[in-house]
Amino acid sequence: MHDDRSTVERRLHRVLRERIEPAVHGASVPLRVARWDAPGEPVPVAEGLAAAFEECPGDAAWGPAWGTTWFRVRGEVPAGWAGRAVEARLDLGFDPNLPGFQCEGLAYRSDGTPVKGLNPRTPWVRISDAAHGGEAVELYVEAAANPVLIAHSPTHQGDRLTSDRAPQYRLARMELAVLEREVWELVQDLEVLGQLMEQLSTQEARRFDLLRAIERCLDALDLADVAGTAAGARAELAPALASPAHASAHRLSAVGHAHIDTAWLWPQRETVRKVARTCANVVELMDSHPGFVFAMSQAQQLAWLKEHRPEVFARVADAVGAGRFVPVGGMWVESDTNMVGGEAMARQFVYGKRFFLEEFGIETREVWLPDSFGYSAALPQLVQLAGNRWFLTQKISWSQSNRFPHHTFWWEGIDGTRVFTHFPPVDTYNSDLSGGQLAHAASNYREKGRGSRSLVPFGWGDGGGGPTREMLARAERLRDLEGSPRLTVEAPAAFFAAAEAEYPDAPVWVGELYLELHRGTYTSQAGTKQGNRRAESLLHEAELWSATAALRVPGFAYPYEELEQLWKTTLLHQFHDILPGSSIAWVHREARETYARVHAELDAVTAAAQTALAGDTDDGSDGGTLLFNGAPHARDGVAAGGAAPLPDPGPAVTSQADASGGFVLDNGVLRVVIDARGLVVSVHDRATDRETLAPGGAANLLQLHPDFPTMWDAWDIDEFYRHKVTDLVDVDALDARPGEKGEAVVTVERRFGAASRVRQTVTLHPGARELDFETEIDWHESEQLLKAAFPLDVKADVSEAETQFGHVARPTHRNTSWEAAKFEICAHRWIRVAEPGFGVAIANDSTYGHDVTRDVRTDGGQTTTVRLSLLRAPRYPDPETDQGVHLLRYRLVPGATTADAVRAGHALNLPVRRVPGRGQVRPLVTVDGEAVVVETVKLADDRSGDVVVRLYECLGGRAATTLHPGFPPAGPVVETDLLERPLAGAPEHVLDADGGLPLRLRPFQILTLRLRPDAR
Repeated sequence: MHDDRSTVERRLHRVLRERIEPAVHGASVPLRVARWDAPGEPVPVAEGLAAAFEECPGDAAWGPAWGTTWFRVRGEVPAGWAGRAVEARLDLGFDPNLPGFQCEGLAYRSDGTPVKGLNPRTPWVRISDAAHGGEAVELYVEAAANPVLIAHSPTHQGDRLTSDRAPQYRLARMELAVLEREVWELVQDLEVLGQLMEQLSTQEARRFDLLRAIERCLDALDLADVAGTAAGARAELAPALASPAHASAHRLSAVGHAHIDTAWLWPQRETVRKVARTCANVVELMDSHPGFVFAMSQAQQLAWLKEHRPEVFARVADAVGAGRFVPVGGMWVESDTNMVGGEAMARQFVYGKRFFLEEFGIETREVWLPDSFGYSAALPQLVQLAGNRWFLTQKISWSQSNRFPHHTFWWEGIDGTRVFTHFPPVDTYNSDLSGGQLAHAASNYREKGRGSRSLVPFGWGDGGGGPTREMLARAERLRDLEGSPRLTVEAPAAFFAAAEAEYPDAPVWVGELYLELHRGTYTSQAGTKQGNRRAESLLHEAELWSATAALRVPGFAYPYEELEQLWKTTLLHQFHDILPGSSIAWVHREARETYARVHAELDAVTAAAQTALAGDTDDGSDGGTLLFNGAPHARDGVAAGGAAPLPDPGPAVTSQADASGGFVLDNGVLRVVIDARGLVVSVHDRATDRETLAPGGAANLLQLHPDFPTMWDAWDIDEFYRHKVTDLVDVDALDARPGEKGEAVVTVERRFGAASRVRQTVTLHPGARELDFETEIDWHESEQLLKAAFPLDVKADVSEAETQFGHVARPTHRNTSWEAAKFEICAHRWIRVAEPGFGVAIANDSTYGHDVTRDVRTDGGQTTTVRLSLLRAPRYPDPETDQGVHLLRYRLVPGATTADAVRAGHALNLPVRRVPGRGQVRPLVTVDGEAVVVETVKLADDRSGDVVVRLYECLGGRAATTLHPGFPPAGPVVETDLLERPLAGAPEHVLDADGGLPLRLRPFQILTLRLRPDAR
């Protein structure tokens, strides 16, 4: 029987591919083709339609990399095709195995109406369901010659500035053809039953029922007349297709989807067109498939569609109203969640959800992040505060070391908030609903015996066209089919509601969802990461000072529109292939240019507000200099969020050369020794009488590792990189000098590699309890990883690393494979290690990748080494990643508590600003104590003039504080969600007799308050 099955299987495969599929389209006639090659970037549709087309052959070569060619095709339906279904088959030179990663097209009618996208799996345009014969056909195709870049080989094709001009593609078929409906249906029948048969066990009778049915079908088919015998052949399959599923069959909720990376192996401008093609396909498919439901995330992409293809957007809006095109995710883009700052993560939800509310009246409930590279433990609280109930991802199935134990569970964040979460066990967000994938989903599902449902997103992504008519045909046949999971096409909310009702006591996973892969994304493309961090800091300042000026300076206008646009631009670049550094050169080149513009505009916004405030000093005097402190902690004698005159810097730091050729710096708080190699070998903290560095260790030691991962260059750091290391200790120049404000500065210069140079400055400020480092690197390495090491005399069982609105603690040991897999970790502005009574923090201005190891010394003590990952040099997808000059800053804080680490991180990223003026600027709000941090002060988005304050508990414990408004509020203070709407069930907050607002916060709680200034 095994041989019989193999014979039938082989027979089916050959007959299907060589006879039946070619017969899906019958008679055909060629179309006349003309072309126009756009000279540069894509042009508006009207310009493309009006271009001067020139006749060309139907097999013409076209398209330099990133070029656009407009094709016009004309023809006439033959009279003899009356009553038949007719399609235009427009093959631009597609490789059917690469949907989404090659050329694409969008077909238009002559009046400019978009018809549908053209992709490898959907290269057709329906002309008529029942032709009259003699109809004239005219279509225009905007064809994009996107180069194939998925081979993981270094290439300069990833930027139009460096790509070649050779044609990328050749037209393969431009014709009208008859669609043989019964043959098409037979293909779908055989594929569904054949794929199901292959998945069934040799012990199952159902397998042999299918085998015999397929054999009877093939016997009934005349290979010389497939179209004429297809109906009879299908009749042999009908009983097998009608047999219902078992009552215990797994239930699959199939959701049409087309995951589109907002940038990756193509620039943002091409994503705009990918979205238009996909959405045109989807709404066209809905016309002929009433039960089809499609989910789309990323408000930015729909905003692009509205701007660039309003006709398609109008059809999408109609489908949204009908409940068939379903906005999900509620975020501006599917962002990275490891590196995005706290307030920016909140704004991803604010701007995303608000777009869906304003455009469609839809309150999204599902957070949809199938492809991001791990998930911060701060997310559950943000998900809930944005008004969401559910969370979906798939990416954790990519982990290399450990298999995640659940597919449906409650995910608990750092503050204790839980969100109902699902990982589709199909292990893909681009399913084609094949028998193998569905069988895998059912067998892989880890909640058997407790839950019975999972979700499967189906459709070709990244411009591959989304769901196809073939996928929907499979879905129809798999609704209730013996041997297969039951499948229902429905919206994600329907799945989540049913799954939560079925399994309310699902297990709980506490903490981050760490992806055991793609750890290099914490470091790749340092320029992009630095641009993001700086933009986040500048947005904080621009809102803070603009709100302060709006309340304090008569006539000052809060820049609502400008700030919103700058936020959206920043959020866009937090997409999970832009901020992580895993896109082509074009994407990161444009990102650097965009960040420069964003930074300049935000500096101008802040300068306008501060100038207005400095001119409105309390004593009305002129002259002098005010120090503006945008950080949430007082420093240099200036209250947080306020401004005051420059303070006295205090006694200058002493700097002395020692006999070894190094230097000793002393400010009365720290004594720092730098040796002749320019390395810090001692940092003595007088307050605790502790040496910070491990005996014999050297801090700020730059270490170079080979970095050639097994596959994903820009994405991955593989652990074997540690097998080889080069310490950079050779010195070209070493000197010490006094600074302008009493600080002592030591500078060391080195050369390394083929042509790289580094210039580091070590600065000790008067009275400071921290040591500052500035590293300027002219980086010209290839496939190397540069780290900065700090060996600390601390026995630390865990490290604390800042994440959004709090921090996460990770073990420093490798007791289990779960801990061992976290050999590279992410931190935001600071990382800290400690033993009881003494801790050390390292703050940074734009570095995210870190590693923490510990070793026992010969003296019995333990060294905990913290290393910052400064730069990488992967060659794919950008062969010139990070080549050039970088300026990185970090700060060592001996004796640091967690509160000290929080303070240092904010201070380094929000340097004080000096503005001409006298007097002082009182803060709009202040809070008591060190446990509560004011993250954001702004005016409400609804332009009511209300002040919105977002604060959080930063130490991981319960906190009591009092918020002091710097203005008289009118009425009670309202607690809101992230969208600044009153939060249901929140306690009423009333000012006390002294005008303060007493608050109590649980560990890591985020609190958003809305205060209405008294207009009197």
